Amino acid sequence: MSYYQHHVFFCLNQRESGEACCANLCAESAFDHMKARVKALGINGENQVRINRAGCLDRCGEGPVLVIYPQAIWYTFVDNADIDEIIDSHLLQNKVVARLAI
Repeated sequence: MSYYQHHVFFCLNQRESGEACCANLCAESAFDHMKARVKALGINGENQVRINRAGCLDRCGEGPVLVIYPQAIWYTFVDNADIDEIIDSHLLQNKVVARLAI
């Protein structure tokens, strides 16, 4: 059994060479938004949801990206509205957001 119902990893990699990376696409602010909202909803912690930083997840061309385990569902997103949809659908209702899945 998994320690968390949902374990979310955000790619927050910053490439020094100026190449495409999630950090250049506002991934940090999306991470902060999801972490704060999950905490405000009271769904963080053991047997619930954990939001974590990750280095490069090697999907730079599809970024910004996050992945939710143990389901291994990958998402891309544009703004906090997309993050809210992932929270409301996937984290709260266990329904994949097909339009954001990659």
